[in-house]
Formats: sequence, structure tokens, C-alpha cells
Amino acid sequence: MSGIGILVLAAGASKRLGHPKQLLPFRGRPLIFEIAKVAVLSGCQPVGVVLGAYAESIEPHLANLDVHIIYNEYWLAGMSSSIQCGLRELLAISPDLEAILLMVCDQPFVSPHLIHQLIFGYKTFNYPIVTSEYGGIKGVPALFHKDFFPNLAMLQGDIGAKSIIRQHHSHCFSIPFEQGAIDLDMPQDLSILSLLIPQLQVPL
Repeated sequence: MSGIGILVLAAGASKRLGHPKQLLPFRGRPLIFEIAKVAVLSGCQPVGVVLGAYAESIEPHLANLDVHIIYNEYWLAGMSSSIQCGLRELLAISPDLEAILLMVCDQPFVSPHLIHQLIFGYKTFNYPIVTSEYGGIKGVPALFHKDFFPNLAMLQGDIGAKSIIRQHHSHCFSIPFEQGAIDLDMPQDLSILSLLIPQLQVPL
């Protein structure tokens, strides 16, 4: 989809989970492959995947996908460093990007359908920020018009895009994505996921 790039944030060390969430098996593949595949299938270009911890183990699983691997050597500085690094690299690839869509690597039920809904909301209602909403919280995946690129570039520490969403909530339009509340941060999340997979039908 012309003018809209996607950035998949996958540089973290998964400390609370105890092992790399990027490599968890999901639908017969490592989770990072499935998330990156969703980004590619959305039709947006370019797609960048930001790696940091475990990069050498993760990268081979992305070899067959049309994505740009972006190495964040400062991943220990927190999520903001991955956003900054990724945004800089995507703009180097496509300087005329109109918007960027941020995804994380631990929301297993994200889909091309959701991404298309976010883009439809952006193009139809002319909001500069279009977020997913789950459990009353606006969050990622989220799309940001280029007017907010400087805001993304100024984030610091382990602070993600939600801080910008909160600060500029009047400029946000949201798309329901209740499955977005399911992420993989703690060992017990894996048990919940295994119970939910047979019940959830995710549109493609």
C-alpha cells in the first residue's frame, strides 16, 4: 500500500517470559514469522522488522519474507530506541512516507484485516492517528501520520507510542481489536493462548 510503511518492533529480551517470545511456536511457525507475514500480506511497503536481543537466532526465520531487517544496537535503552531506529531506517528507504504503522511482536492475533481497517479509518475519517482499542485502552497496532514522526523520534527510555496516543487522544480514531489484549509477556500468557487458539477465528 503506497505511502504507508510498517515497523514491527521485535528487539526486546523477553525477560519476564524467560525465553525469546519472538521464537515461540504459533500456527506451526515462530511467532515473529507469523507477525511479519501479516505485515507483508497487508500490502504496505516498506516493512521493517527491528531486532536487538537474539537477533542472530531470529533473523534466519525472516529470510523468506519481503522485509527489511533493522538492527537496533541500543535495544537495551528500551522500546523508544527501536522506534527511533526503525523510523530512521524506513525513511531512508522511502523518504516520502505519508504514515507509519507500528506493530509489536507479541500480539498473536493481529491480522491483515485489522491493518486494512486501520488504514481505512485513516483514509476515511482523516485522523492523523488511528489506534487499535482493547479493554478500553487505545494502543498498537497504531498508525501515525508523518506529522507525528517528530514525536515518535523524541520518545525516550522504555516508553512506546502509547504515550503519544494519550497526549493526543483528541486526534485519535480507534478500531476495536479485543484480541489485542492477548499478548505474551508472562509464562501464564502461554497457557491462556493455548486455551484460546481453538476458539478464536481471526479474519485474514
